Amino acid sequence: MKQMLSILGSTGSIGTQTLDVARRLGMRVCALAANRNVAMLENQIREWKPQLVAVFDLDAAKKLRIAVADTPVRVVQGMEGLCEAASIACADVVCNSVVGMVGLRPTLAAIAAKKDVALANKETLVAGGALVMKAAREAGVHILPVDSEHSAIFQCLQGCPEKKALGRLILTASGGPFFGKTREELVSVTPEQALKHPNWNMGAKVTIDSATLMNKGLEITEAFWLFDVAPEQIDVVVHRESIVHSMVEYADHSVLAQLGVPDMRIPIQYALTWPQRFPSPVEPLDFIKCGALHFSQPDEETFQCLRACKRALLRGGLASTAANGANEEAVRLFLDRKISFLQIGELVMQAMEHQPDAEIASVEDILNADQAARAFVRQKAKV
Repeated sequence: MKQMLSILGSTGSIGTQTLDVARRLGMRVCALAANRNVAMLENQIREWKPQLVAVFDLDAAKKLRIAVADTPVRVVQGMEGLCEAASIACADVVCNSVVGMVGLRPTLAAIAAKKDVALANKETLVAGGALVMKAAREAGVHILPVDSEHSAIFQCLQGCPEKKALGRLILTASGGPFFGKTREELVSVTPEQALKHPNWNMGAKVTIDSATLMNKGLEITEAFWLFDVAPEQIDVVVHRESIVHSMVEYADHSVLAQLGVPDMRIPIQYALTWPQRFPSPVEPLDFIKCGALHFSQPDEETFQCLRACKRALLRGGLASTAANGANEEAVRLFLDRKISFLQIGELVMQAMEHQPDAEIASVEDILNADQAARAFVRQKAKV
């Protein structure tokens, strides 16, 4: 079992649950990183006593230095600090749970330092999957999925070493708060309504992505890179109960599924302890209580983000980067009440189609396409 962790995004939903898992397993933390939550970071520093803490926001970094001046912790800042936390020598594994494109460079920094990465940052693989997976192969490190869906697939694949035996990967989607709604019913959706997820407690951006089904589009792209399958081998089904976290169908049409209560500490713990398993604080699944399980087809006409991500994956190159960047900008504008809910999917599709066909040769290519997509969204939204 890995003993020493560096946790990026330690004040977010995944980060705090990772610390809970580490606390229960007796793991130690040598580095923490967050955006700007100084109060929570200070509490984490005093409990975990890390060597290094990175704060992305420069003003917040200054405040934290003052708050923890009585401790030996070193506080660094910005992207450079985030990459230093990701590559710190003492870490056995780097847990990357930051939200958005900001997670790409730290992931590459961790890989360059030959660290295994427990990855909860979808955007790293969506925007830069070709570079990231190539770097991981060359460094001989593991990318261990933390998302519940990819963890489920990862677990189901453990008994199947032969790729030729693989048929399909079947990702499950909760459907978010608006399952079954028509476009007409979604015209006046508010951020408050979109943030009410029926099953999971997540951050704002991830929750909106669930409401638009963008999260499932991102996960299709992520699965493509993680498991080295063809796009046509990845399917999505809506499963409202969030008990079946994903499935793998094999060549003989046998299907293996990973089931459990909707608690992120299960996939987090598996990523940190793989290939071993340990007792967890999560309650066992009671089949009598959960009763019937339902599955249905996702509505790609109403929820255009999913369709846009599928098209982007088939196009290849920087198309997925553009879709991801456009979505991040559109979600921000929606939360700021500057665009409507339905405009998120429309803008993601338009930005993806506007991106010229181009292969990814460098991190700069990714960052430039990302910024261009964000600018496209702002221009179309007239903000």
